[in-house]
This record gives sequence, structure tokens and C-alpha cells, in this order.
Amino acid sequence: MSPTILFYLLIGILILHFAFDQLLGALNAKHFEDKLPPKLQDIYDEKAYSSSQAYKKTRYKFGVLTASFSLLITLAFFFLDGFAFIDNFARNFSDHPTIVALIFFGVMLLTNDILTTPFTYYSTFTIEERYGFNKTSKKTFVLDKLKAWLLAAIFGGGMLALVIKLYQITEDHFWIYAWISIGIFSIFLNMFYSKLIVPLFNKQTPLEPGTLRDKIESYAKQVGFVLTKIFIIDGSKRSTKANAYFSGLGKEKRITLYDTLVHDLNEEEIVAVLAHEVGHYKKKHILFNLLISLITTGLTLWLFSLFIGNPLLSEALGVRQPSFHVGLIAFGILYTPISVVTGLLMNMLSRKFEYQADEYAQQTYGAQPLISALKKLSSNSFSNLTPHPYYVFMYYSHPSLLQRINNLEKS
Repeated sequence: MSPTILFYLLIGILILHFAFDQLLGALNAKHFEDKLPPKLQDIYDEKAYSSSQAYKKTRYKFGVLTASFSLLITLAFFFLDGFAFIDNFARNFSDHPTIVALIFFGVMLLTNDILTTPFTYYSTFTIEERYGFNKTSKKTFVLDKLKAWLLAAIFGGGMLALVIKLYQITEDHFWIYAWISIGIFSIFLNMFYSKLIVPLFNKQTPLEPGTLRDKIESYAKQVGFVLTKIFIIDGSKRSTKANAYFSGLGKEKRITLYDTLVHDLNEEEIVAVLAHEVGHYKKKHILFNLLISLITTGLTLWLFSLFIGNPLLSEALGVRQPSFHVGLIAFGILYTPISVVTGLLMNMLSRKFEYQADEYAQQTYGAQPLISALKKLSSNSFSNLTPHPYYVFMYYSHPSLLQRINNLEKS
């Protein structure tokens, strides 16, 4: 295969992927105004439902705009030799492969972030503000950006430097050592994410003694779940949307409740949501997801090792000097069809896990409090209650609200 053929193959993959996404998005948008099923008609009053419809349409149109802009920028990089320009720029500072790669990706990511920040700003301070969701201040917005850049430089840059070094030392077998290194890092991050990363962005405080904590501890004792770390996070600092999540392993496991969740739901509903999260732990979903992630990472690195030595990857992007970092860009695009399939399979598995966690909550606490909680959470975030089945199949990590309710009522 010649560099020119690979060049147009990469462009073809990008365009086909974009077209596929837009087709499913358009099919989904056609269902925005479907009549609500009887089981969901108590979620909105007429005014709120009208607002939710307008919100979904606005977000859809904005999503088409941002995706189109992203594609145009990427194609411009291809046809205007943008990759070669940044590669040459990086080589003005050093000949060392690791330094060149770090500068290359640093410039790439910073350029991308600068170009897309106006869209993020508009999304936050216009769209989310218009519909009453945004609570982010401009100061917080800027600080979040700076912190994200710092974390990307430390963790992303550090991992990239390590992988390149392993490639230089072990060549064909670098993927094994890179896999082990990334696996150790993933496990470490999974265990200590809430302790090390979250505090950089949000304040976490232990749930104070009271009836809610008593009910949570009573439930945990009932199901034999050792739970001493229950935290409230100030999600209202950025949005009115609510959430709860389970994190950590072993002694580091904890339940984190958004303050918006505590505000929006009654105590029975909060315990039901927590029961769902406990279900994930009891069913070993967290460990299984970690294992699947590690296997997928290993597969990706192995495939990458088969291609990275081929100068064709760099030449297809207009870079005459073969390099690890440019080859990584080309491989990432070639890997897109595989990532679509693995993403689909992961979403199918995730939806199965959500059903199982719902059923665990239903069996150990009750279906109605969880159904009521799910309805409130959907209402307060203007969730799409009538998604297209194909869109759910491809992109949803959770079943639709109606699917979850039907499953809980028959369990």
C-alpha cells in the first residue's frame, strides 16, 4: 500500500465514522417529540416537557455543529500538512524521540483545546445557563481548564514518555511492558481517584450523622456490605444535575453522593440509588469492568506493536521521518472501526450490569423507591425519554428509563 492510498483510507474512515454518527443522531432526533408512554407521563408537567423538548433539540443541533467543526479541523490538518508542521516545530527543540513526542502531542492537544474551548464555553454559559442547569462560574471554568492541562501533562505526558522508552528498549515486545505499566496505573487510579484527583475539582465531606446516614448504614448492615466512607460532593458548584457513584477497591471503597442528589430526592429514594450502587459492587461489576478494560488495552497495544514499525504510517500523514508519535495518530484512526465494535460490546455489557444492579436494589430494598428516584433524576436533567432503539443499542451505557422501569416491575 502506498502512502497516498493510506492517506485517503484514513480520511475515508474519519468521514464514514462521522456520517454513521450523524445518521444515528438524526434518527434519534426524529423521536424527540414522540408521545410519552403511559408509564412516563407523570414525569413532566406540560411546561417542563416543552422545556425538555427544546433542550434536547438545542443540544442535538449544537452537537452536529461541534462534530462538523471537529471533522473539518481534522481534514484541514490532513490536507494542509498540519501533522508535518507540528512535527517539524517539535524537532526545532530537540532530536530526542521522547521530547519530540511530548512537544508534538502537547501542541496538538493545546491547539485542539483552544479551538474547541469557545464551543465548551457556549455550551456551559449559554445552553446550560438558558435551561437552568449551569452553576459554574467563569473563574471555576478557567481553573478547571488549567487543572485539566496540568493533569494531562503529568499523567498523560508521563505515561507517553514511559511507553516510548519501553519501545526504544524492548521494540517488538514493548506492548507487554506497556500493558503492565498501564494496568498498574489504571488499578492505582481506580483505587485512589476520589482521594487524589477529585479534591482538585470538588470538595468532599463525610455525610453527617442523621436519619439519612442511619438508613444507609442500616441498609449496608442488612446486606452485609462494609461501608464506612459515605461522602457528599459539591456537584452544585457546576450544575444542578445529580449523580452518585461508587469508587475505590478494598479499604478504599466509598460511596459519593452529589449534593444535588440529596437535595432532589427523599431519603428512601437516596437509599434505593445507593442500593443500586452496592449492587454493582456485590455483582463484582467494578472488577469485571477493570478486567475488560485491561484486556482491551492489551489488545490495542498488541495491534499497535504490529504497525508502529512501518514508516508508511508517518508518511501517510506527510511526515517523512518515521516516528512513534505520528504513527500513533495514524494507528488511532485505523483502529476506529475496532473501537466502534468494542464500544458497542462494552455498552451492551454495561446495560446488562445496570439491569442486574437495579434488580439487586429491587430485591434488597424495593422497586418503587428506585423507580421514583430514576423518574426524578430524568426529569431534573431533561433526559431523552423516547430515544431511538438503534441509538440506545449503539451508544447508551444504561438502558432507557422505560426499559429500566419495565425490568424493575417484572422482577
